[in-house]
Amino acid sequence: MSNLRHRAGSSRPRHDHQPEEEEPYNIIPVHNLLADHPSLRFPEVRAAAAALRTVGSLRKPPYTQWLPHMDLLDWLALFFGFQKDNVRNQREHLVLHLANAQMRLTPPPDNIDTLDGSVLRKFRRKLLKNYTNWCSYLGKKSNIWISDRNSDQRRELLYVSLYLLIWGEAANLRFMPECICYIFHNMAMELNKILEDYIDENTGQPVMPSVSGENAFLNFVVKPIYETVKAEMESSKNGTAPHSAWRNYDDINEYFWSKRCFQKLKWPIDVGSNFFVLSSRTKHVGKTGFVEQRSFWNLYRSFDRLWVMLILFIQAAIIVAWKGKEYPWQSLEEREVQVRVLTVFITWSGLRFLQSLLDIGTQYRLVSRETMGLGVRMLLKSVFAAVWILVFGVFYARIWVQKNRDNNWSAQADRRIVNFLQAAFVFILPELLAVALFILPWVRNFLERTNWKIFYLLTWWFQSKSFVGRGLREGLVDNLKYSLFWIVVLATKFSFSYFLQIKPLVDPTKRLLQLNDVKYEWYQLFPDSNRLAVGLLWLPVILIYLMDIQLWYAIYSSLVGATVGLFQHLGEIRNIQQLRLRFQFFASAMQFNLMPEEQLLNVRGTLRNKFNDAIHRLKLRYGLGRPYRKLESNQVEANKFALIWNEIISIFREEDIISDTEVELLELPQNSWNVSVIRWPCFLLCNELLLALSQAKELVDAPDKWLWYKISKNEYRRCVVIETYDSLKHLILNIIRVNTQEHSIMTVVFQEIDHSIQIERFTKTFKMSVLPKIHAQLIKLVDLLNKPNKDINKVVNALQALYEIVIRDFFLEKRGTDQLVEDGLAPSNPALLFENAVQLPDSDNKNFYRQVRRLHTILTSRDSMNNIPVNLEARRRIAFFSNSLFMNMPHAPQVEKMMSFSVLTPYYNEEVLYSKEQLRTENEDGISILYYLQTIYPDDWKNFMERMRQEGMVKDNEIWTEKLKDLRLWASYRGQTLARTVRGMMYYYRALKLLAFLDSASEMDIKEGTRELGSMRQDGSLDRFGLARSSS
Repeated sequence: MSNLRHRAGSSRPRHDHQPEEEEPYNIIPVHNLLADHPSLRFPEVRAAAAALRTVGSLRKPPYTQWLPHMDLLDWLALFFGFQKDNVRNQREHLVLHLANAQMRLTPPPDNIDTLDGSVLRKFRRKLLKNYTNWCSYLGKKSNIWISDRNSDQRRELLYVSLYLLIWGEAANLRFMPECICYIFHNMAMELNKILEDYIDENTGQPVMPSVSGENAFLNFVVKPIYETVKAEMESSKNGTAPHSAWRNYDDINEYFWSKRCFQKLKWPIDVGSNFFVLSSRTKHVGKTGFVEQRSFWNLYRSFDRLWVMLILFIQAAIIVAWKGKEYPWQSLEEREVQVRVLTVFITWSGLRFLQSLLDIGTQYRLVSRETMGLGVRMLLKSVFAAVWILVFGVFYARIWVQKNRDNNWSAQADRRIVNFLQAAFVFILPELLAVALFILPWVRNFLERTNWKIFYLLTWWFQSKSFVGRGLREGLVDNLKYSLFWIVVLATKFSFSYFLQIKPLVDPTKRLLQLNDVKYEWYQLFPDSNRLAVGLLWLPVILIYLMDIQLWYAIYSSLVGATVGLFQHLGEIRNIQQLRLRFQFFASAMQFNLMPEEQLLNVRGTLRNKFNDAIHRLKLRYGLGRPYRKLESNQVEANKFALIWNEIISIFREEDIISDTEVELLELPQNSWNVSVIRWPCFLLCNELLLALSQAKELVDAPDKWLWYKISKNEYRRCVVIETYDSLKHLILNIIRVNTQEHSIMTVVFQEIDHSIQIERFTKTFKMSVLPKIHAQLIKLVDLLNKPNKDINKVVNALQALYEIVIRDFFLEKRGTDQLVEDGLAPSNPALLFENAVQLPDSDNKNFYRQVRRLHTILTSRDSMNNIPVNLEARRRIAFFSNSLFMNMPHAPQVEKMMSFSVLTPYYNEEVLYSKEQLRTENEDGISILYYLQTIYPDDWKNFMERMRQEGMVKDNEIWTEKLKDLRLWASYRGQTLARTVRGMMYYYRALKLLAFLDSASEMDIKEGTRELGSMRQDGSLDRFGLARSSS
């Protein structure tokens, strides 16, 4: 029954009465509020747990010992016979609900150490809302004896606790919510009698529940109903038996939608009631809501409106087209055509009669002694449909009799046409009423939701009374859009059918009928007539006519879907090129959607705020009215986005859908090396530096402002220029020892460059044509630093060559040696520079060399990197995430104020992890599971082996020994659905913990978090922020 664990470290022997500190629990130790547990640090949790202990002066249960630590749920369990583990589970369940609701209370209560009355009241109304509606539906008075003016908190706790205890022990009865309501209704009445100190008339003692004792609720309430459900399921023969031959969960639950459950089932439950008789026996309870009769007639019955519409139109179209006019309204000007078109009402009444007969033939098993009204309605519908056939036939015949008598369309004949139209108006009156209710959906919702008997009598003819699915009609705007769509579809279909299918066949049909003395080689069904040939001529056209509505629906639905997707920008980001255009707005979109600070400024949900949100999303999508530099001024926003984006990239790496190189190309590195701009991912900066150099080379004589304007037109190009300069400045000054002459010279060089940029005379101070030579020399220097075995002498030579190019060629103004020495740009002694001044960081400084690799990528990248990442699954996920940022989705509240939720994963006798033998065993074709997965996922396997080598694997055969668990996980995540489901489920945990950190972290915490998270990710441990790998 329970899924409980003991606290770690509990080693004391067990006694008859288990001490509080050793009580088992699921999530929080509610039984011991003084325990050192993180959840008990929240005052809301302590307040909810303390409220449950307010037993006070309640009458103690007889025949058992009442202990001081017991609470209201123990009190209910002793009276009504609930199981102990159920009490423990629901105690935590209730405390978590109440604590979560009080945390979300705005504004917070004055005293957070006590349970707020409004929180409990709202929770009780929400929990028991279905029970309250059920009582109103059946006309029963609710057994919740609480006044909204003078609420009793302890009584409210007893009601919600009783309902949760019933639900927690109900097993499969949970699939029948109205059955739960019936049980609660009777047990709540007995609870009220106990609280009001009722006296049992038979014994003269205080009243006791009808069901009490150890495990009494399970044995005497749940078990009889459960066994009935089980027997019905077994009689279904694993679903092969006819639907009418057994009751499923819905059928049994619908038994409690009528007052007969109180009359027949009674309380305590009468196990001799016909409710417990199986459907295969006599005097059983039949189905009450729906029964399925398998028949090909369901093809017509399920789509009767469509069939009626198609049949009536083709009948009217043939009558109109038979006159041979060019347009149908020309034919309708003739009175004879108008009268012949009236025959559609005879056909319509005949189709209604057919529908009524099909209803009787398929739903007759619903009729029983308790549902005689349903049988009467089906019979009356058939009678009325038959009567309408006679009425229309008589009225139509009277028209032609009068016309033939007068030999023209006289006033008397016209009067009989009016009589026919009056009868037709009465006939279609229900349809007009349905259209009116469709146009006014709130009226129909009111009629369906109300429990007044007068309204039920008005709607009895159209539908059966139902407890669920009431008042679910769409709004007026949605109905209008739906109607407009189908009007266009049907208008197109009927226009096409009339002009291109029906009208062209009228003339050939007339000619065939006029042919005489035609001898056929086949049997003549109609002697001396060509009707069979006419039928064969029309048969393919009729079949196409009945089917082509699907084609028109497919055409228009695709057009509407494309239009909606276009306006909502669904799937707009489909490739790397489009991702590059939008990536600069991702941080702002993330802040707008996920961070709750902006939401607290105003109340969401009003029309004005929805309009403002739409405008804001449009600005975020296209950068309208938002300069790029604004993101740089808000580094906190950038750091928050970097945390989330890098976490996504790290998950990609854990799943082996990207390689280590792709991680460095995709990640947003933390701000280091004193870079003054956003450090965009490398795959966005590809080739941008070379393009900037070519622009500088072309615009040699241009002023600084114009050159910088041309470069800054591309945000990534502007950032890559600044980042490259700041990184080179930090790199060169970092590998040269401080307090050396060389360090002072290079400092002066960078000061000269900074000063020229500051006064906007960079192009007047330096030769732009020399920049490619400097770029080539820098690539050589960074290449040397990237090698595993670094040669200091070569680094010194590279620095010397770079120095010579800068001093001799880069400056426009030529200076002599003495002038260079005086300006601090040359050494005072003629010794070689950098010979003893270079000191490279240790190889253990992974962050330094990671930045060097990034700088090398920026300096050397020439391709567009449109194939990064290579894996298609990684691309799909990035595209999905990118598009979701700009979708119109609800704003995320703080994690603390989110409603609690659970994830249920169905699991039944299936493998979760592949074993070693399963991976290696070959089938009859000589193919093992591992080989098959390696073939399907070659990129993933390559990345997996790379990750294993990074984690210490030396030889490939170690994958079957030291790294066997990782191998099994890798294969199971790709070959077992349940393993993937569990991993995806655990991502909720990681996402919520990261969002909780972002909600409560300060600016300094976020900056530190970025560095800490980055370093821990490189080390393979993410425990500090609760982001440990969910491999289990």
